[in-house]
Amino acid sequence: MSSGATPTRDALDDKVNRLFAGKVVRKDLVRKVKVGANVPVFVLEFLLGKYCASSDEVAIQMGLQVVNDTLASNYIRSDESMKAQAMVKDRGRHTFIDKVKVRLVDSDYWAEVTNFGHKNVHVPEHYVREYERLVMGGVWAQIDMRFEYDEESRGKNPFWIDKLTPIQIATFDLEEYRRVRSEFTTDEWLDLIMRSMGYEPGEMSRRLKMLFLVRLIPLAERNYNLVELGPRGTGKSYVVQEVSPYSALLTGGTTVANLFGHMNGRQKGMVQIWDVVGFDEVADLQKMPKEVITTMKTYCESGTFQRGQEAVSGDASIAMFGNTNQPVDVMVQTGHLFAPMPDIIRDDMAFIDRMHFYLPGWEIPKMRNEMFTSHYGFVVDYLAEALRDLRKHNFTEVIDRYFDLGGHLNARDRKAVRKTVSGVMKILFPHGEVTQEELAEVLELALEGRRRVKEQLKKMGSFEYYHTSFSYTLQENGEEKFVGVPEQGGRDLISTDPLAPGTVYSAGVTSDGTVGLYRVEVSVSSGTGKLKLAGGVAGAMKESVQRAFSFLQAKKTELGIARDLDVSDVHVEVIDLLANRVEAELGVAFFVACYSALRKAPVSPALLILGDMSVQGNIKPLRSLTEPLQVAKDNGAKRALIPIENKRNFLDVSADIMEHVDPIFFGDPKTAAMKTLGLT
Repeated sequence: MSSGATPTRDALDDKVNRLFAGKVVRKDLVRKVKVGANVPVFVLEFLLGKYCASSDEVAIQMGLQVVNDTLASNYIRSDESMKAQAMVKDRGRHTFIDKVKVRLVDSDYWAEVTNFGHKNVHVPEHYVREYERLVMGGVWAQIDMRFEYDEESRGKNPFWIDKLTPIQIATFDLEEYRRVRSEFTTDEWLDLIMRSMGYEPGEMSRRLKMLFLVRLIPLAERNYNLVELGPRGTGKSYVVQEVSPYSALLTGGTTVANLFGHMNGRQKGMVQIWDVVGFDEVADLQKMPKEVITTMKTYCESGTFQRGQEAVSGDASIAMFGNTNQPVDVMVQTGHLFAPMPDIIRDDMAFIDRMHFYLPGWEIPKMRNEMFTSHYGFVVDYLAEALRDLRKHNFTEVIDRYFDLGGHLNARDRKAVRKTVSGVMKILFPHGEVTQEELAEVLELALEGRRRVKEQLKKMGSFEYYHTSFSYTLQENGEEKFVGVPEQGGRDLISTDPLAPGTVYSAGVTSDGTVGLYRVEVSVSSGTGKLKLAGGVAGAMKESVQRAFSFLQAKKTELGIARDLDVSDVHVEVIDLLANRVEAELGVAFFVACYSALRKAPVSPALLILGDMSVQGNIKPLRSLTEPLQVAKDNGAKRALIPIENKRNFLDVSADIMEHVDPIFFGDPKTAAMKTLGLT
């Protein structure tokens, strides 16, 4: 698309222009203007929304002209402060856009007008009372400024603010917003939210969209604690910095007084005034006084903190962003995912436990041009206003409509998961209408984000955090589903979560001691008792599977599976977990998996099944036990099913392995199946 061409409109563009007329803006315009002016996006879109919120190309071009003129004549670049001051002096008054901060000196309020470059500007007191944020971090506003020689200061402070209009939407109607939301499908709405943030959803997977969505939760959910660590250049702090006028981003250190207010209560802290307080470089917290961290720890738990005699509360969400310097697989395998945090937080398990969601920043790509959209999205301050309005509402109970949370979630985990679900609900389903499937997707995301926090705590070796098999149960049929974290693939290849029926782990060992580790997955479909092998099952492995299947066919009646087997086909897939293509004979593992699938009974978790069998069902022992058990232990196995003939090899196995992996011996295939399925 050449820069001069008008982007082609799609059906979603037409729909949002029809249903949200005047509240949407074409996002490529924002980028066009942004290049020339260093103003936050919400300021630009405020102007674009005022002059370009139209779908008529001529009107847009005229509007753009006005915006550019406004910025040229009313936006002061920081290097032009003298010019601006001279202009106010010559004309007597001038209107412009700038950031205003107010401070109290003795008993007078003085405004600092950032780019205008003057720290002592007279400001009417009622503005300070009306807009608390003036005193905390400042507000972008349209300012009418006049010049008047000040007798008292002998002309030292000649600038007076006559009128101050903060840049934010005047009125927001939540009922209308909810009503119009119900005219969109979930996918359309998700794409609209992505475009409102400035991204093009066409370039993203569903998962990536959901991860971007999580960045908005702190704006919609009170006291939400989000941490995102990932590579540089992925736009981590973009939402806090650019999207909402209600959020403040801290770069560098800060003080307890600044964050939590003064002891005497005369001045409020940031957590009481802003909706989100973001820490841009978490590493900077290292330099802060210890008291900041301890107060923040209490605040992250309950939203309250102690200042002097008073207990004070705030409802700002805390968002922490930091850069990872290592690839994620290295972090997962050698340390834990909070390693980039300053040690004052990293070594404080109680602090980390207060994080509601860990967003895997390494899954978010670096921002490339094609990821930015040229379609219509909400004017960001309209979206910010919507999310702010929704902070008052509560969707934490919504999962109870269909689901129960699993037994491994403690009270803190439940709170975190519910808050995440509530936040996503507000962003995606503000009208409260959500199907069971949609809610399940949101719930799984919430469980994963919290489990990532807990997995790290478990890695730090604390026994109390050992329950990480997060799950939820469907109320309608009692089915339990487990939710993992994608990056855990590296360390614990043998999952300690309960498995689906038909899934087992197995291993083989070559004459030179190389171990192959496999997950055998057997599924059953209606058929006539045939064995169907997936492409990867070949050579010695294929023969061992066929021998075991022949035995299963021959003994189906005494195994009690004849009825099921005769009307089913058995499909086998073998996943090579170490990807080292070791020739392994997995007969017993396949036999047990088959039996488990036909009986619909899962094998006990974290179990490794060893051994092969002949067509008659005689068990063949392994060459050696030490290597497969070592690999199994390193990858999370807690028990191993071992042929009785290998019992003498068990004496060679190190004490360390024996301590972690319990042996279960068996002499025939049926015993193997009974012992592993808990049917004895």
